[in-house]
Amino acid sequence: MARVMRAVAVAGAAARGGRPEPGPPRHFLDVNQYSTGELRDILDLGIAYKSGRRRDRPLDGKTLALIFEKPSTRTRVSFEVAMRQLGGDTIVLGTADSQLGRGETIADTARVLSRYVDAIMIRTNEASKLDDMARHATVPVINGLTDASHPCQIMADVMTLEEKKGALRDQIVAWSGDGNNVAASWIHAAVRFGFELRLACPEPLQPPAPLVDWARREGGRVSLTVAPEEAVSGADCVVTDTWVSMGAEAGVNRHNLLMPYQVNEALMARAKPDAIFMHCLPAKRGEEVTAGVIDGPQSVVWDEAENRLHVQKGILAWCLG
Repeated sequence: MARVMRAVAVAGAAARGGRPEPGPPRHFLDVNQYSTGELRDILDLGIAYKSGRRRDRPLDGKTLALIFEKPSTRTRVSFEVAMRQLGGDTIVLGTADSQLGRGETIADTARVLSRYVDAIMIRTNEASKLDDMARHATVPVINGLTDASHPCQIMADVMTLEEKKGALRDQIVAWSGDGNNVAASWIHAAVRFGFELRLACPEPLQPPAPLVDWARREGGRVSLTVAPEEAVSGADCVVTDTWVSMGAEAGVNRHNLLMPYQVNEALMARAKPDAIFMHCLPAKRGEEVTAGVIDGPQSVVWDEAENRLHVQKGILAWCLG
């Protein structure tokens, strides 16, 4: 049977002029969907490009479509620059620039774009839209953010954590604030990379229970508390995010719930003396973090933002390589 299948494959390739049948596209959708080894390969590619050990341009002649249903600074600029530095090009589509804003389905958009471009990055609200894009595209699809997760950001955060603090399994990361999409991706990363993650969130804003249950089933060192002081005590890294993420409803109640979770100098003092502070940006000084922390000596937010460029080079090279 194997010889018959090989013969059929060879005959098919001959009919196409010797080109092999393309395999399924290599998407980058959520950190939990990949093995530690695959994620390590992506990080190592990004590190190699950042250090200059790799200077190749493997995406020469390739085009990446960038779809934005949500506004962006870091995601757009870092993906455009990364693609060009790897030899490729980009085309940017907002909702006003495509038929998505006029009712065309994600599935039809995926099928059409797959005939034009070599990969698609989508930044959207509903995770189901990302899934539809990946299901119907015949080119790699990259998750640039959904309301459920932000894997490109977390890969940059993990790169930064390793650069600043060393071996990932030795680290304690404390999250203080809303259990939002970024927190969800930190949970994915804690399981896959083996560091300890302590999340301090008010009860109404905790991460989804099925996600926390998954982390524990997978053997992740993930804990949940309502006390930020408890989470931060002895931590190597303290992380927070804006109180009003895109898609969340702003309101007095949300701010009242989250004020006790503000990362200020007193909270940082409970972490290790050499602890670092991270924030995916944009930040609102005086809300989720004080100016003294984000602009202080423990903050690595600018290195973290830069690493979006480098890790996304790794993601692009891995998806299209």
